[in-house]
Amino acid sequence: MAAGIRFREAPRPHGGAGRRAALGGSRRRRYGRAAIEPKVPSRKSAILSSSRPRVEDLKLRIGTRGSPLALAQARELKGRLAAAHGSSGEAIETVVIRTTGDAITDRALSEAGGKGLFTKELDLALIRGDVDAAVHSAKDLPTFLPDEIVILGFLPREDVRDAWLSPVAAHPSALPEGALVGTASLRRGAMVRRLRPDLRVTLLRGNVETRLAKLAAGEVDATLLAVAGLRRLGLIDRATALLDLEEFVPAAGQGAIAVTARRGDVAAAAVFAPVLDRDTGRALDAERAFLGVLDGSCRTPIGAHARLEGETLLFHALVLKPDGSACYEARVSGDAKLAASLGEGAGRDLLARIPPDLFED
Repeated sequence: MAAGIRFREAPRPHGGAGRRAALGGSRRRRYGRAAIEPKVPSRKSAILSSSRPRVEDLKLRIGTRGSPLALAQARELKGRLAAAHGSSGEAIETVVIRTTGDAITDRALSEAGGKGLFTKELDLALIRGDVDAAVHSAKDLPTFLPDEIVILGFLPREDVRDAWLSPVAAHPSALPEGALVGTASLRRGAMVRRLRPDLRVTLLRGNVETRLAKLAAGEVDATLLAVAGLRRLGLIDRATALLDLEEFVPAAGQGAIAVTARRGDVAAAAVFAPVLDRDTGRALDAERAFLGVLDGSCRTPIGAHARLEGETLLFHALVLKPDGSACYEARVSGDAKLAASLGEGAGRDLLARIPPDLFED
């Protein structure tokens, strides 16, 4: 076991801590970043008020999943924290927590309970005080969070595109008729079918390395993975092509690493503030606000991508039928300071045009 990494399997939260019915407060508080509410000063906040935040003083514990990609993201966060605070990083402990989503590999997330399966044990560890913060792939965060937890922010975003991987064809359009594409993403499957209705799509679960091994073994003719994940694992050379953002709109949050903490933890907010990226935060505010309007989940193929040009935010989103036979798009732009409002507006626009049965399970 690597030094500084402790493995722990957290108990499952009782009563579904992440479900929407348990959430309170405004919509912005539930699905977006929230201001940290002051609590009675603690030992950690007293340290912070008297000097520059130092991770050595805090003995910071960061919760993460145990997949190679999750650990790579935790290492990136730890490295950025150490650099920002002039620390060796030895006081930052990585606590690996096995999640329900990691244990379920034989069916789609939409059939098992949604992407909250990758976060609920980490949420419980935070709420119980077993860890001081948690690191996530932003696209894995549920639209609605437990009321006790906030998103502190995001590290600078990586490449948001999908990668095409295939020994058979350089692009989905070049696959032989009836070829088999493996993916765990309803969005990717729907976009492949939108482009090529003749292709077959099958479930391909597991971590990145597992999916690459199944592709190499010939179980499928092609698959799609996030460019960001391949880069963080040093596997980008395995990509056959990087797909165009207009043709394959990424998932909300794709390419971004999110940091969550307990609501009101002023110490954690101060420690992480130097490594969080404002522009990534604004883009994710728009994307998550869009999902909030649609109540987006793993059960509906949704793509949402926001980017900044100076102080202008450009937003493109779409919702598809799972078989790719219908697609509804929205585009908006405006002041980046109004990111959440822009995302909400795009969501309302699409909601008014989408047939109600598109959201039926």
